[in-house]
Amino acid sequence: MNNIIQKSNTVSWSWLSVLVVILVSTNLRSPITAVGPVLGQISDYLTLDSFQSSLLTAIPLFMFASCSVLVSKYSHVRGMHRFLLFGLIVLAVGIIVRVGGGTTSLFVGSVMIGLGICVGNVVAPGYIKTSFPNNIGLMTGIFAVAMNLTAAFASGFSLRLGDWTSFGWRGSLGVWVVLAIGSIIAVFFDQLRGQKNVIPKQKKQVQTGIGHIFKSRLAWYISIFMGIQSLVYYSLISWLPKVLVDYGMAAKDTGWLLFLIQIAMIPIMFVGPIIAHRMKDQRLMAVAVAVGMLGSILIFFLYKLDGIYVAAILLGLSNGLSFSLSILFFSLRAKSTANAIKISGMAQSVGYLIAAFGPPIFGKLHEIDPSWNYSFYFLAASIVLLLLTGIKAAENKFVEES
Repeated sequence: MNNIIQKSNTVSWSWLSVLVVILVSTNLRSPITAVGPVLGQISDYLTLDSFQSSLLTAIPLFMFASCSVLVSKYSHVRGMHRFLLFGLIVLAVGIIVRVGGGTTSLFVGSVMIGLGICVGNVVAPGYIKTSFPNNIGLMTGIFAVAMNLTAAFASGFSLRLGDWTSFGWRGSLGVWVVLAIGSIIAVFFDQLRGQKNVIPKQKKQVQTGIGHIFKSRLAWYISIFMGIQSLVYYSLISWLPKVLVDYGMAAKDTGWLLFLIQIAMIPIMFVGPIIAHRMKDQRLMAVAVAVGMLGSILIFFLYKLDGIYVAAILLGLSNGLSFSLSILFFSLRAKSTANAIKISGMAQSVGYLIAAFGPPIFGKLHEIDPSWNYSFYFLAASIVLLLLTGIKAAENKFVEES
């Protein structure tokens, strides 16, 4: 009888761990993707120039870049659950601050949101590897799907949420605090079960630091791959609505195209990691990512609105696979949870530093060439580098332990 009760408790707690993965992931993109469709409203209300407007997307990315290594270093010492709670609380407060005042609050809140999301970005892969060691591919797929499903709704319903809440852009951006609060509750109860945050045998190893990761060529390939796929994603999430308006699309329809891109990501994000986890290496997938991204960029560039839906679906599929591969590499290229979080910290620090320059460069090139051609040349060149680093990151090797 005791064995039956114990087994029942184990199953219930494992479902709580699944819920933690799902809820935490819903917070890691939606506060950012909700900005694009209402960016014009924010700029008009607070009289922001184009550079200030682009910072609303770039600031969280710079926070990812500057804080990811520190998070990966100290999350082991303080514990994954504590760090997740800290990040989610900062995120919830940041969401409120961002919509609660004027320009200063807008940017201070964006910094806090970036820090909160950074913690989730870095710690979640380690949490998955620790909680689901035999189902890393499946749980990575669930994590990625939940993240991008909410990101899709944030893009597609951002304007309507403002109308439904009667608070305009403040309602569009503020409503996401509900998910942050729900995640705080789930992580808190998950922590109560007394799960060890650091595997005892690895604790001494963790304290040796993460400097060795930066000496690994494989870790650099993973980091650059992570960075360029994020650069393409955030550049288009930030500027594609304006590109489409210049091409002749109605402004009210641009959010739905972003929604389509996000929705197209979901099937491949779920299936991709499961298949990739069973493959000897993932080089073929890395090639497919680059071909798909380059194809979508060429359609945007050559056919404009005539091929817009084909380009959107192709972009969603390729970017969905690239993101799930990036997250999967953190676990597949590490032999321990400690190293997985270290790789995650480096890859997201370096990667998001690269990505943060995407939206400003994309927008600046538009000032030089109003046709957006130079901006798409920039993305095409970036995708070539994505292909080269992706092939190396996808090889069946491990980042050496410290």
